[in-house]
Amino acid sequence: MSYRSGTKHRVVVLGAGYAGSHVAGTLARRLAPADAEITVVNAEPDFVQRLRLHQLAAGGQVEAPLLTDVFAGTDVRLRLGRVTAVDPERRTVAVDGTDGHGEVGYDTLVYALGSHGADNGVPGAAAYAFDVAGRPAALRLRERLDGLDVRGEGGQVVVVGDGLTGIETATEIAELRPGLSVTLIARGELGTTLSAGARDHLRRACDRLGITVLEHTSVEAVEAARVRCADGTILPSDATVWAAGFAVAPIASAAGLDVTDDGRVVVDRTMRSLSHPSVYAVGDSAYTTGDNGLPLPMSCASAGYTGRQAAAAIVARLTGREVKHTGLEYVGNHISLGRRDGILQMVDHSANAKPKYLGGRNAARIKAGILFLSLWTTSHPTFGLPTRTHRLSNAAEPTDKTMIRPVGSGEAARG
Repeated sequence: MSYRSGTKHRVVVLGAGYAGSHVAGTLARRLAPADAEITVVNAEPDFVQRLRLHQLAAGGQVEAPLLTDVFAGTDVRLRLGRVTAVDPERRTVAVDGTDGHGEVGYDTLVYALGSHGADNGVPGAAAYAFDVAGRPAALRLRERLDGLDVRGEGGQVVVVGDGLTGIETATEIAELRPGLSVTLIARGELGTTLSAGARDHLRRACDRLGITVLEHTSVEAVEAARVRCADGTILPSDATVWAAGFAVAPIASAAGLDVTDDGRVVVDRTMRSLSHPSVYAVGDSAYTTGDNGLPLPMSCASAGYTGRQAAAAIVARLTGREVKHTGLEYVGNHISLGRRDGILQMVDHSANAKPKYLGGRNAARIKAGILFLSLWTTSHPTFGLPTRTHRLSNAAEPTDKTMIRPVGSGEAARG
């Protein structure tokens, strides 16, 4: 990965979510433009606030700044198109864009394609259920809910999955659309990862919003107008929302990268692929071990931590500096329960919920602040960073202090 004299080092970032946007902006600011060329490939022209897609689906207004505005003044090149393949031997990326099919060459690749909703093989889930894992999907659900409201006869909404996404989606719909009946299906106990007090708070919020909660319930099939549960229960449903897990695209696996069973790129402590050193992976696409020795979960916070580490490692290696480790932490979860309620649940070093939690309006205000800062920092990717003073080095890259291979390949679900 050392710099070739007389040429620009091509860094290509796949995906412009929280992690990809941060890495691209950081590299564009910290690497001399005479030496480095930064290109971002993204399927959509705007930045998607994935943390707020449940609000968009429920009927709220969610800002989506154009990526051309996000990267204005950074010299980042934007290529709009869907990534269809990566060839790590030729160091090329196949892209289907508005201008047809093409290839983008790279010297360093940052794989930040994120994740999408997983139907887990449940019959009918892909065909009949909605999800909030992407902006187009959230808008389709919003259109369906609008239709139910216009009909004026109420409607049945069934949310499958009691992780963070399922809880936030169910409570948001129940609050913004009180004319609809909302049912939340939990595979186990509702809020099982929360402390006892936080679980009680969550139950009270569901009761206040009129949400029917079915615990210890598995879905056997999703049909056009109903949900069939494994215990024989049949639930009428005018809109079924699938929030029972996330998966990554098979692109990395098809490219021959070292991946986990669920397709995430296995990386070292600096977010570098164990099998292909010219490739880095960040965000939901990466599988790595956090500072607590456990797999880092899929989350916006993980996107920030992994993106920061990857950017620091790339800059160090390309400029002949020592590769330093930044923090890879998992400190807790912030859960929205509509706009005026929430839960802030911190965890210990073993990722278990601490006994105390913060709930109510103060927790909601903190979550709103996190959402604001996430958008602001992504929309201003170069704020607070040094100007471009780092020239690329012809010298061989330095050796890392440590190379930590992640342990195991267990699922670290966002929920």
